[in-house]
Amino acid sequence: MRKGERRLETLIHGLFLAAGLVTVGCVLLITVYLIISGIPAIREIGLWEFLLGDTWASTSAEPRFGILPFLLTSVSGMAGAMVIGVPVGFFSAVYLAKAAPQRVRVVSEHIVSLLAGIPSVVYGLVAMMVLVPWVRSTFHVPDGAGLLVAILVLAVMILPSIIKVSVTALEAVPKEYEDASLALGATAAETWFRVSVPAAKSGIAAAVVLGVGRAIGEATAVMMVAGNAPNMPGLFQSVRFLTTAIVSEMAYSGGLQRQALFSIALVLYLFILLINAALNFFLKRDRGT
Repeated sequence: MRKGERRLETLIHGLFLAAGLVTVGCVLLITVYLIISGIPAIREIGLWEFLLGDTWASTSAEPRFGILPFLLTSVSGMAGAMVIGVPVGFFSAVYLAKAAPQRVRVVSEHIVSLLAGIPSVVYGLVAMMVLVPWVRSTFHVPDGAGLLVAILVLAVMILPSIIKVSVTALEAVPKEYEDASLALGATAAETWFRVSVPAAKSGIAAAVVLGVGRAIGEATAVMMVAGNAPNMPGLFQSVRFLTTAIVSEMAYSGGLQRQALFSIALVLYLFILLINAALNFFLKRDRGT
């Protein structure tokens, strides 16, 4: 290797290293800032009172800062969105990667890309105009805004991440694997689900993790359709998520209330880390990663 090429390679290596260090540094700074900002309120309120308290009344004469309704709502919303979105996204990805005609696949990929680019506020606006009245008239409830509509919106919003990443993972499976399976007498469907999908398991797991992150972290669309009341979760109940609790009060908060909102952000951050770590462990444990 010539001296000039070696210098260029060293420079590129340094640039990639610097970019990686900046990314890690940003994560560490966010972590430290949330810990410093969130711990004081937890100390003053009390850890168990904060996590397990069932009443959030931050502006009352005797304020209470229990976030259990927000925690349970976030878990319920995420779980409901994943139950709906993951199977739909997974089977759509298998179809697009393995069975769809070329013209259908091209059109579908453009639609998926369009879904990924739609702003959250547009999802929320469409849901307010379509889903909320539909839930109100179909289930005969006073107000259609609630957990059910939030779950449906989140399920649609996580589809692009799951489909695009899963399709990429399935396309990366060597064609020789499928040819060998077909040569042994397996049908096309058996080959897809018993050869291609297991081989692409790591990429599909990454797609699920991205979907979970989107479902937990969404705020704007959820705030528009969930009713934004600090109640315990119920399908037709007006509810508030961890994210919407922060967004709805941060603009006018102060003192202990503002500190409590940073504490919610810290809990949300740790919650996302825990969920992602658990998903990575269970979905990739066969590979030892």
